[in-house]
Order: sequence, then structure tokens, then C-alpha cells
Amino acid sequence: MNDERMRRWRLVLGTDAEEETGTTLSTQDRSVDAALAALYDAEPGEQGPGRSAGLGSSAPRVARWLGDIRQYFPSTVVQVMQRDAVERLGITRMLMEPELLGAVEPDVHLVSTLLALNEVMPEETKQTAREVVGRVVAELEARLAERTRAAISGALDRAGRTGRPRHSDIDWDRTIRANLKHFSPALGTIVPDRLVGYARRNHSVQRDIVLAIDQSGSMAESVVYASLFGAVLGSIRTLRTSLVVFDTAVVDLTDQLEDPVDVLFGTQLGGGTDINRALAYCEELVTKPAETVLVLISDLYEGGVREEMLRRARTLTESGVQVIALLALADSGTPSYDPENAAAQTALGIPTFACTPDRFPDLMAAAIRHEDITTWAATNLS
Repeated sequence: MNDERMRRWRLVLGTDAEEETGTTLSTQDRSVDAALAALYDAEPGEQGPGRSAGLGSSAPRVARWLGDIRQYFPSTVVQVMQRDAVERLGITRMLMEPELLGAVEPDVHLVSTLLALNEVMPEETKQTAREVVGRVVAELEARLAERTRAAISGALDRAGRTGRPRHSDIDWDRTIRANLKHFSPALGTIVPDRLVGYARRNHSVQRDIVLAIDQSGSMAESVVYASLFGAVLGSIRTLRTSLVVFDTAVVDLTDQLEDPVDVLFGTQLGGGTDINRALAYCEELVTKPAETVLVLISDLYEGGVREEMLRRARTLTESGVQVIALLALADSGTPSYDPENAAAQTALGIPTFACTPDRFPDLMAAAIRHEDITTWAATNLS
């Protein structure tokens, strides 16, 4: 009992009290200590002096910190700490003045910060925040949406190509190129050996896509990009796209896919992680395993039952579902991730790697064509 009391005093008083309390913190307690120091060792209005670097002006750092405190403290304490952060560390000015927020240069990191602080954001600022998020989404859509639709449509067309097309479905350009060697000088034309075309075109669903997105703090940038891609994929009529976000709970945002801003504000960055529960929910969405691509976007730090997570991943793979694990979907590179779970996923035949947003459309196209994704990644992401 005395040791626990001294541990708590050490966390309250900070590093300077380590000698006085005679307490050496565990690895996890040092992480808790760092989260406390980032907030309470800084003087109000300062950007984090003291025993740690504080939150500073770095949006990714703020997002990670928000995720950390949700992991280490109960929700009632988290609410207090978030309010203290808004008041003490210079975030107040940005959130309390819509004019200033509207004037900043928005980017993915700012979006992740606004989403993480959504619950404590003043009402008068929320509309401005939505407008800022909308500006970033529009820029990302201009950069990525058309490429994604083109890549997916091309992959679906190629998957549906047939060597015995109806006359109206013959792809004459590909047929001519495939039969150039059969040109007849006597006839002055090509005598095709085979016809290239497409199966009768329709607007029925050809593939099911399930995106399962980890909302932990370290995945903030990935959440933004994955939500955008979910909305783009959801706009393709020949795909049935489901978007699921999770921490220790699972939320299905599929019905919000028409508006990526709504999707983003439906997420809640930070908190624990229960991948097993998320996979269990995704498993219920699968009706055609051989035509389903499940993309798990997570750093694979499992807070649930690891053995159950791996068993469920194996079951999905063996049923015919094409499972892909992305350790990150971000421009900033691969974050910290659980190497043991990554290796275990790979051993199950699940391709496991990080991917940039610019390569994601090609990745999804390759998955739709049933290509070997491990080979694809080795070729395209090296």
C-alpha cells in the first residue's frame, strides 16, 4: 500500500521527486509521467518547457498525446486534462477564435488535431472546424479521388474481360493489338485468332470492400486518409464498400460515406485498441468471401485477446477473404507498430506493410485483380 502511495506521489510531483519518494517508475508509468509532464510541467501559455518537450505547436504530437491520455486515464480524468490542455498550452486561441482557425493553412495534421479535440471544441468554433476539414478533404480529393476511381474501374474491367465476348462487348482496340501477327497481306486485313472483350456490362456489385480503421492516437494521419478513400470507394457503384472504425468499441460509418467530412467527424481519435472485436464485426459483413477485400489499417498493438485476433484473421483468410494489413496509410512513413503481431499476420499469409496514400489506389486495383499483394508491395513500395 505504501509503495502504491509513493508511486502516485511520484507521478503527481514529477521527475524532481524521484529521489525523495525513492520510487523508480515502470516503463508504462514513465509513459504516463510523460503525458502528465507534457501538460502540467508547462506554464500556462507556454509551449512545453520543463522536464519534457510539452505539446508544442506540433499537431501530430497533440494527436498522439490525446491518444495516450485516453489509454492511461479514465474518461472523467481525460475530459479534465483535455480542458486543461485547451486552456494552458496555446490551443485555446486556435479553438476559441474561428477567425484565426479559418486563417491557418490546413493540412492533414491539423485535421487530425481538430478531430481529436472535437468533443471539447466550443460550439461556436465547430462550424469553422468543419469548413477547415472540408478544405483539406477537397484538396485530397482533387489529388487522389480521380486516380482511385480510374484504377479501380480499370481493375474491374480487366477482371471482367473475356475471350468469348458478345459482338457488342468486343474491345476492338485490344483485339487488334492482340492479333497484329495475324495480318493477312492477301486480304489486306487482320484475321483475328481471338477476340478480347468484356463480359456484359452491368452495374451489379463485383467486389466487396471492407475498410477497418484503428482510431488509436498514433494512427491519426491514417484515419484521415482512410476515411477519404472510404468515401471515394463508396461512390463506385460496382463496389460494396463498408467503413468500420474501432478502438475498444466498433462503429460502422458506412451510412455516412456520401460525405467524407461526416465520416471524419464520426471518428474519435485515441483510446485503446481491440482488433479482435473489429475483425469479429467485419466477419459478419462478409457474404462473398472470394470477392471480398478486407483492409485492416492498424499499428497492430492489440489490447484485446491476441490469440483470438490471430485465430479470427486466419479464419477470414482461409475462407477466401483477401486480407491486407496496413501498418500506416500516411505520407509520414511507418509509425511504431507491434513487430510480433506483424510477423504473425505475415505468417498467416496476410500481406503486412505501410503504404502511402499515392500508392493506395494501385494497391486496391491489384487486390481487385487478385494479384499477389506481397509481390506487389515488394515491387512497388521498395
